[in-house]
Amino acid sequence: MKVCIGLSGGVDSSVAALLLKKAGYDVFALFMQNWHDTAGTLHGDCEWEEDRFVAEMVARKIGIPFYFVDLSGEYRKRVVDYMFEEYSKGRTPNPDVLCNREIKFDAFMKCAMDLGADFVATGHYCRKDEIMTPDGRRIFRIFAGTDPNKDQSYFLCQLNQKQLSKALFPIGDISKPEVRRIAAEADLPSADKKDSQGICFVGKVDLPVFLQQKLKPAEGDVVEVYDAYFQDNAHYHFIEKTLQDLRRDGENAPVEMVTTYISETKSLKVNDPLREKGVRGNPDNEGGCSSPGIFDKKKIASLSDDDIARLSEPVQYDLSFETETYRSGKKHVKKTRYKENPYGKIIGKHDGAQFYTIGQRKGLNIGGHKDSLFVISTDMETNRIYVGEGHTHKGLSRSCLRIQPEDVHWIREDIPMQTGEIRRYRVRIRYRQPLQDAALVMRSNGLFILFDEPQRGITAGQFAVWYDGDEMVGSGVIGG
Repeated sequence: MKVCIGLSGGVDSSVAALLLKKAGYDVFALFMQNWHDTAGTLHGDCEWEEDRFVAEMVARKIGIPFYFVDLSGEYRKRVVDYMFEEYSKGRTPNPDVLCNREIKFDAFMKCAMDLGADFVATGHYCRKDEIMTPDGRRIFRIFAGTDPNKDQSYFLCQLNQKQLSKALFPIGDISKPEVRRIAAEADLPSADKKDSQGICFVGKVDLPVFLQQKLKPAEGDVVEVYDAYFQDNAHYHFIEKTLQDLRRDGENAPVEMVTTYISETKSLKVNDPLREKGVRGNPDNEGGCSSPGIFDKKKIASLSDDDIARLSEPVQYDLSFETETYRSGKKHVKKTRYKENPYGKIIGKHDGAQFYTIGQRKGLNIGGHKDSLFVISTDMETNRIYVGEGHTHKGLSRSCLRIQPEDVHWIREDIPMQTGEIRRYRVRIRYRQPLQDAALVMRSNGLFILFDEPQRGITAGQFAVWYDGDEMVGSGVIGG
């Protein structure tokens, strides 16, 4: 059987190639170049040139043929142009997910097959198997990698059955330290090479500078939103009341409206399950969730399509600021200032709302606050960004999101949800996030994900991915 290994020059794909060769496969390496430009890259050099040099040395060391293909035209059209378009709409795309769906397991896979490959292998930390359905169909399944600290299944969340049928993941059952050990023992040139960072095949970039290749800067206001805004906001109270009403009978404690975690590795709770890195789940509960859940399925089912859609919508910020004139100094110079507003304040300027994303902390360059400021909303029409102070700011957290019907993707195409169906799964809304317990609700107007606990920084354009235990079942683009 002939296998093409996508050899990137990194240690993971190098060890994958070595293991395939040792297993007796007829292996050849294919290196793809996907990017030429250096605009916005922090190192200012063509990173792919060094990667290709290392990959070629690895192939020579292992003793497999080495080929090169330039897919930069496809990459720009199918990944980078998509990025620019999404950012221009105030959404935050995930180029790595798109790169796998559109390039590695599509354009690249076609090149490999044209060279005679039966399968394409990569250095992703994930696992695959196959089952037969009762009606005799062959279904391929994809699972989280054995090493919970390196699980990369999230990035493959948009693959389909045809793509999976031709994919191999040789290091999915191996930990990263073991991969390093194997590489060192085999004296591979990539053994000590650092893991790549930044945008897939572009590298580490200054994102605003990179985006300015097509998106023009435009000065706008940075508005800080105070807690008082939520106290008097009708939509926020609707969400709070609806979540409270959905709780199981006997659950009388006030519903949580603010997330308990600070980042993917830190929590506000001393003993919090989010600190645990395990990916296996609890087989005693539906979808492997850690508990049966706090919300009643019958109560969720009783929500109208309009109400559950409203529940998924983020709070909108429509603050207005009036000006007043005053006299200043000994000469009583006439000046203008904003009147005080109990709900918020204009605290600075930015270069364009399209350059910011929900939950972002860095790059605001605004001082005078005890705690960090976080972006809680961006408004492309007014070119405003709204910020809140501190990890517990109400604007950072949401409990429900919506995926439009056309954006729902089932890896397990044999078990799609039907309209009106509710299932429990474990969900993540970004890579490295610990899996979260949630109820998935399929309606005619979309798939809704209702989390047991509020989530930090739900961002339109990103991918929500759901798992049954450690099997990745489906995914979808978060709407907003």
